[in-house]
Amino acid sequence: MATVLETIKQAIIEGEDDLAVEEAEKALDEGVNPVEIIKGAIVPGIERTGELWKENVYFMPDVVLSTEAFKAAMNVVQPKLAEGKTDTIGKYVMGVVAGDMHDLGKNIVIAMLTGAGFNVIDLGVDVPTNTFIEKAQELNPDIMGIGCYMTTTMLELKEVMKALEEHNLRTNIKIMIGGVPTTQAFADEIGADAWGKDALDAVEKARKLMEG
Repeated sequence: MATVLETIKQAIIEGEDDLAVEEAEKALDEGVNPVEIIKGAIVPGIERTGELWKENVYFMPDVVLSTEAFKAAMNVVQPKLAEGKTDTIGKYVMGVVAGDMHDLGKNIVIAMLTGAGFNVIDLGVDVPTNTFIEKAQELNPDIMGIGCYMTTTMLELKEVMKALEEHNLRTNIKIMIGGVPTTQAFADEIGADAWGKDALDAVEKARKLMEG
């Protein structure tokens, strides 16, 4: 098992999307649990790419290729997560605020939440405040996750929180925020129920919110 997971991880780091897909399919065929593939190969792969980027070893073209391989592998594994699950922990709606096109962090969190048993509805990136409100009213999720990956879009996050309050949507819906510029202090300041430091932390806190 370790070998196929290591190969998937390496394929993602090196941006080889065809190999990542091939090995992910192979792992599933061999009976490896989809959650194990995500936690043991896909997420560590993209996290390593992030480290290489921070260390100035990787440049934007490398990151783009790696991201494509990550998405390709996720497309193989994610549908398998839902199979055989009749009940879910809760309904989780997630999106990235208006003006922010960063979807990698969101995709990793969604993958981990799905693996943990949440029914996740992805609103995508560059989501206007009124869409967050409409979807909150329409879908009535247990938790709404709002991502913000640039300091310049943190004000948008504040606007979404304000609008949720104005529409009396804070009573039944727990709000989680996350993203590079966000902090626990910022979450407290805007009245969010939880802040996810990273994908694993987000899953842990989402579970706690569901426990009340």
